[in-house]
Amino acid sequence: MAARSTRTLPAVIAGISTARLRVVAILTGGAVGALARAGVAEAVPHTPGAWPWATFSVNLLGALVLAWLTTRLAEMVAPTRYWRFLLGTGFCGAFTTFSTFQVETIRLARDGYPALAAAYGAASIACGMAVAVAATIVARRRRYG
Repeated sequence: MAARSTRTLPAVIAGISTARLRVVAILTGGAVGALARAGVAEAVPHTPGAWPWATFSVNLLGALVLAWLTTRLAEMVAPTRYWRFLLGTGFCGAFTTFSTFQVETIRLARDGYPALAAAYGAASIACGMAVAVAATIVARRRRYG
């Protein structure tokens, strides 16, 4: 009969290097982020010549979460924690999608909707910056009052 391991999860984690724990955090967050983005893409299908709402919304939500998260983590949490890697690099990195944004913009232009392509590109960048700034302000107001 095989001996049963008595090591607890913290003991197992304690035996893993910091670099490997960061990789595990990024991979875990990335898997959840990619599945969340795929779920949004399935729930909000894109039709040719129409505004790509799924990509637009995940990119805005990702910008908001990433800006709020990085502000809060940089100013509130000890840097030894893995939240930034799990949620910032992993989840937000996989949830948002610059490559799909590029492909959709090019397709809109190629399919005869150059004005919509330009508007989509401009709105994505402008709204992304706006929600990032707003999230940073909200995160700091909560900290500093």
